[in-house]
Formats: sequence, C-alpha cells, structure tokens
Amino acid sequence: MYEIPPGASPAQILELFDQGRVVLEQLTVIEGSRFADLRHTLDNHAAVTHTLRGKSDEEVMTALGHPGEFPEGRFFPDTYRFAAKTTDLEIMGLAYNAMQRVLDDAWQHRSADLPFQTPYEALTLASIVEKETGLPTERPKIAGVFVTRLRRGMRLQTDPTVIYGLGASFDGNLRKRDLDADTPYNTYTRDGLPPTPIALPSQASLDAVLNPPPTPYLYFVSRGDGTSEFSANLADHNRAVSKYQKGGR
Repeated sequence: MYEIPPGASPAQILELFDQGRVVLEQLTVIEGSRFADLRHTLDNHAAVTHTLRGKSDEEVMTALGHPGEFPEGRFFPDTYRFAAKTTDLEIMGLAYNAMQRVLDDAWQHRSADLPFQTPYEALTLASIVEKETGLPTERPKIAGVFVTRLRRGMRLQTDPTVIYGLGASFDGNLRKRDLDADTPYNTYTRDGLPPTPIALPSQASLDAVLNPPPTPYLYFVSRGDGTSEFSANLADHNRAVSKYQKGGR
C-alpha cells in the first residue's frame, strides 16, 4: 500500500513508487505482557499474514529456528512497523532478535558480583521486576531488593511468580492456599529464581537488574496507588503490610 497525497501529479506518484514509500502498519507488544498475549495480538491483526495460528508454542519456536526454547520472556516489547501482509513469523522473529540484542548489550554492561550465572537468569528476574513495578521510577529499587535477597540466599516471595505458576486456574484472587501450594514458580516455597521468565520485560527492567543500586531494603509492599512501601527489616515490613493491605489491622 502506498500513501498518495491529494493532488499529486503523475510524476510525483511515480516518484513515490520508485522510492518505495510504503504505508506501514504497526503492532505494539506491551511491556509486562506474556507470550500468549503477543500471539493473541498477532492472530487478530488484520494486516498480518497468518502462518502460526493453531500451532503450539513449541512449533512456533521451531519455526523461528529455536527449537526447545521456552518462549516466555524472549520477545522484546516494542512497537513494530511493517508492510501489510508481512507474516506473523517474520514479526515474531523481529521481536525475538530485538530481545536478544537488548539482553546481550545489557549483559555486557552489567555490574560486577551479581547473583546471575547467565543472561537468561537476568532475563527471568527482569520479568519479575516488570510485573512488580507499578511506578516506572521504582524499577531500580525493586530490582535492588530482589538482587539483595538473592545474594543473601533469601527467597524472593513474589506474588507474580505464583500467579504465573497457577496458569489458567488463577481467577484473579490470590489466596493463602495458593502461596502455600508448591509449584516450580512458587518463590514462597522454593529458593532462587523460577525456571523461566514470567513475562516480556522492558529494557528498563533489564537495565535495573543488571545494574541495581545499593539498597538497605529487603521488603516492599504495594500502597495500593501504584507505589510501594520499602522496608529494611521484617518488623517494619509487617507494619507496612498491616497498614496498606490489611486496613491497619
């Protein structure tokens, strides 16, 4: 499709064709969304040529040339512009390659002495930071809390990982029995990081976990307004939980 200005002369129209000035479509992959959300967006975009509908996630990764890789977290959230009729596979390849470039660059510029052995572990924590962040400016502080807990051998104890582990059974209400039920993603019952990312993290979250600021804080809780209350010890954290999540009880 070409965008032809009103009143353009035949010579101007031919020049547009020669320049290949195609009107581009766009698709936005939202920070913190999941791979399933990316697939849904692609499946429902009218300008995309669909080649992956009905395929399993494993089949999609094989088609991309990455058989055996778990897809969650491996696609960069951004706005992608493309010519109409571009295939979903091509767009997904752009998002995969973009994440690889961003992750590789962030890993090369990481701080020393981080509790990560591989870029994939950093990607996993970045996805948790992405899901825990209500206020973008708090990303570094939240990353600092998690990195400090990992360094000290403390469990992460973060709700978004539990929710991810519940999968389709999660009804929007996280209960105590869910926090007690052991799954590979339950960071209340298991040490360290979950086995995979839980969302598609932004570059800001990757930068935060690979260059976290020093922090005295080990805990945080949502204030209910998009911000968090940070605490350096369990007693202060329990008071904050009582204030902001239990109505002061």
